[in-house]
Amino acid sequence: MRSTRSGASKTIGAVLAELRDDFPDVTISKIRFLETEGLVTPTRTASGYRTFSPADVARLRYVLTAQRDRFWPLKVIRDALDALDRGLEPDAGASGRPVVPALPDDPDLPSAAELEATSSLRLTGPELCEASGLQRDTLESLVTFGLLQPDAGDHYDLNALAVARAAAALSDVGIEGRHLRPFRTAADREVALVRQVTISPRTSGSGRSGTVGPGVGPAADRTADRTADRTAEVLRQCLALHVALVKAALRDQP
Repeated sequence: MRSTRSGASKTIGAVLAELRDDFPDVTISKIRFLETEGLVTPTRTASGYRTFSPADVARLRYVLTAQRDRFWPLKVIRDALDALDRGLEPDAGASGRPVVPALPDDPDLPSAAELEATSSLRLTGPELCEASGLQRDTLESLVTFGLLQPDAGDHYDLNALAVARAAAALSDVGIEGRHLRPFRTAADREVALVRQVTISPRTSGSGRSGTVGPGVGPAADRTADRTADRTAEVLRQCLALHVALVKAALRDQP
C-alpha cells in the first residue's frame, strides 16, 4: 500500500468529508496524529498545506478500519502497513492481516500433459532447417554436440523442431552449437535425477517383493502411467525452478 501520487490530490478537509460517512468519529486532529505517527505521509504544497493522494486516503481507510473493527494498536497497524508496502496483500478473510499473494503459474511453462505429449511429426534434415531457420552446418553442429538426435530413420520430431528454432535464434546473436552443449548436459542430469526419485523398485518394471519377473497386465500399466504422470509433474517444477533462478540472476546482476 505504497503512497503513490497518481490521481487527483485532496486537502485534509476534503479527505475528512470523504471519510466521515464510514468513520463518523474521525477528525482533522486524528488525521494529523496518524501523520505524526508516520502511518500516512501526505505531500505539502509550497505554502505548507497537506495534500492527500488517492493512495493516502486508502491508507487512512485501512488504518481506521483496523482500529475500529479489529482494535489493533498502532504498532500492529504499522507492521501491517510495512508488509503491504513490501507487496503483501490484505487478507480477504477475517484476520485482515497482510498475506503473501498467490503466485500465478507462469503461462510460458508447459503443463505436465504437454511434457508427456508425443507427436507423429517426422521431419527430414532439410525440412527441419527450413521450418526453423537453421543453417545446414548449424544443424550438423547441433547433432555433433548432442542437442539434436535424429531417430533411426534420420527424422526429427516436434521437440527437435523446438530445439532447432531456439538454436537458430541464438545463432543469430553468435551463440553456436558448441556453446549449447551444457544445456543438453543439464537437461539429461535433470531428467535422470527426477527419474531416480520418481521411479521406485516397484514401478521400474520388477514385480512385487517376493516375485520374479517384470510386472505385466493392467495393474502394471496403471502403475507405469502414474509414474509417468508424476515424473512429468516433477519435471515441470524443475522448469519452474530454472525460470525463477534465471529471473533472479537477471535481477541480481548489474
